[in-house]
Amino acid sequence: MMDICLLGTGGMMPLPYRALTSLLVRCKGKGFLIDCGEATQISIRRRGWSFHDIDTILITHFHADHISGLPGLLLAMGNAERHEKVLIAGPRGLQHVVQSLLVIAPRLPFPLEFREIDGQEDCFSIDDMEITAFRLEHSMTCYGYSLHLPRAGQFDPEAAKKLGLPVQLWHVLQKGENAEYEGRVYTSDQVMGPPRKGLKVTYATDTRPVERIIEQAKGADLFICEGMYGEKDGPEKAREKKHMTMQDAAQLAKKAGVPELWLTHFSPSMVNPLEYEEEIRAIFPAAVIPKDRRTKELRFED
Repeated sequence: MMDICLLGTGGMMPLPYRALTSLLVRCKGKGFLIDCGEATQISIRRRGWSFHDIDTILITHFHADHISGLPGLLLAMGNAERHEKVLIAGPRGLQHVVQSLLVIAPRLPFPLEFREIDGQEDCFSIDDMEITAFRLEHSMTCYGYSLHLPRAGQFDPEAAKKLGLPVQLWHVLQKGENAEYEGRVYTSDQVMGPPRKGLKVTYATDTRPVERIIEQAKGADLFICEGMYGEKDGPEKAREKKHMTMQDAAQLAKKAGVPELWLTHFSPSMVNPLEYEEEIRAIFPAAVIPKDRRTKELRFED
């Protein structure tokens, strides 16, 4: 199971009615935060979720609306009596940028670990969660992220019985480990079926619409993508500032074949994003124009 909360939907600057774009994913007692603009911690408090369990922070790029809230959030995590290590991942130069910000937040009660991303793609795992960073096209180096929670195949008790394995060893093989019995070593693939469909969420902002986003969003249960502009002159603004329109995002979702699209990172000049809903759903019917702190629970298929 994955709990998803789009903490904010705004771009460039926080507004009284719209926080900056940030995503918090909770899974198996761990929290994965993507981006941390000014006042991100306020949205977390309003949602009623904990700071303490945020183990991993993924930064897309170093524009202020995506990282300037980090010192305050880390201090809030310290005040929540967190002492375990926190991993921060992001583009090359991340450690220097974060350490500069932390001049105003010294002596955190937990260590920080940095993972600097370079190149077109980087894959790594945090316990069971598989994370893929993929290069976007913005005015500075920027990455999108896919979070994938795999699901093992189904255990076959009949296969275990045919092997003569006692019930006490079944759980070992179910966890993917080897089991030794009467001088023989048994492997999990002998009693487990093929991997089943896991859970996946893909997040992309700030960027032009590039083919790599479609490749990453394929197979996602939820695709969250920037739609900074919706108006008639939006395409021109988007090209100039290396962003996307709502229409661009809907086309990407359509090509990727995702079951649901959430738009985000709305321009401060866009007072009411919902006025474009009909036009966007004509392109991709499963598009959602969310408000801050929209939440969804993703569950494994039966």
